[in-house]
This record gives sequence, C-alpha cells and structure tokens, in this order.
Amino acid sequence: MLNLDEIKSLAEYLEKSSLSKIRIKREDFSITLERNIAVASPVFASHIPAQNVSQIAAPNAVCAALSKEGEVIASPMVGAFYRSPSPDSPPFVNVGDHIAKGKPLCVLEAMKIFNEIEAEYECSILEVLVEDGQVVEYDTPLFRVKRS
Repeated sequence: MLNLDEIKSLAEYLEKSSLSKIRIKREDFSITLERNIAVASPVFASHIPAQNVSQIAAPNAVCAALSKEGEVIASPMVGAFYRSPSPDSPPFVNVGDHIAKGKPLCVLEAMKIFNEIEAEYECSILEVLVEDGQVVEYDTPLFRVKRS
C-alpha cells in the first residue's frame, strides 16, 4: 500500500508530465490517478426538448432556467465553477454584459486543471445561475444568456 506522501508525489508527477493517467496495481491494493487534458467547450442546454428534461441529472434547475427568457449555457464537465481567473481578479462576465464569441465566461477546475469556458456565440448575460466556488455536475446550468 502507498502512503499519503507517495500518493502526493505521484499526483505531482502526473501534473508535471504529459501523462493523463497513472495506474498502480498490487495484490491487495490498486490506485488510479487521472487528469482531464481535453479542452472543454460549453454545452448549450436550450436545445433540450421539454419531454427529455426529466432525464437530466438536475431537472428542476434546468426546467427553471429554461422557463425564462434566453438560452442556458450548461457545464460541459464536473468541476468547481469560478467566475474569475484568480481570487484577486474581477469576474470574466457580469449580468448585463455583452459578450463576443470566444470571450471567456468562467473557469471550471477539475483535478487541479483550470478549463476556461468560452462563449460559442455573441450574447448578453441575463443571469449567473451558480455561485462562485460551487461544484457543478455535467449539464448544470451556469448562465442564462440572450443571443445577439
């Protein structure tokens, strides 16, 4: 069995290397460390037909967001939601902002990797649907926007 210092050392090695996964198997012990190195792109939940909303992991949040004006930008992954690139920086976007295509909307942190989520089209921010630092699931509504 590995001790905590050995596991931390493996995690640091994984973070610094080009590897995406480390797996160690022994007779009575197994550990897998994995990181997400794919570039994330936002998922737009506005295309979800009403009859399929009940099949989503958080249907109440999606239903509430979809029932209002605009479209929903949903999380493309599981992770911690951050409105700014660092604690001392201003948020990427605020309610009322007009956003150009490609502009960062937020950061999602998964396994110590920070993924900037960018606008896939020009839009205005109508509502920020999650709190800064909140852990979100795949398809969790993040923003309500209006296409320009």
